[in-house]
Amino acid sequence: QVQLVESGGGLVQAGGSLRLSCVASGRTFSDYAMGWFRQAPGKEREFVAAINWSGGRTVYADSVKGRFTISRDNAKNTLFLQMIDLKPEDTAVYYCAARISYSRATNGNDYDYWGQGTQVTVSS
Repeated sequence: QVQLVESGGGLVQAGGSLRLSCVASGRTFSDYAMGWFRQAPGKEREFVAAINWSGGRTVYADSVKGRFTISRDNAKNTLFLQMIDLKPEDTAVYYCAARISYSRATNGNDYDYWGQGTQVTVSS
């Protein structure tokens, strides 16, 4: 079993920055790939970014490419999402997810464990 706890969300003005963190426990962190997803009110959950077990391979949704950076610190069992130049359309609950595989994935159905989410609100 894997437990994931996100933090770092909040209210920020358009153009601002936030750094989300996700602390994992329960298994060896480097055993799994990780991802960030988000869900805005009334919308489907969507993929944001993913990273493989080592951090050497990443993939991003087109809507965040160049603004968001996913990274991980396996020694600290922590996943990060650095977000800059935030836009009102980035407003959503952000979830981290773990996949029992070394390879990253963009489909939420490929992930095995989910955190409870952290709210990000970007005002215009």
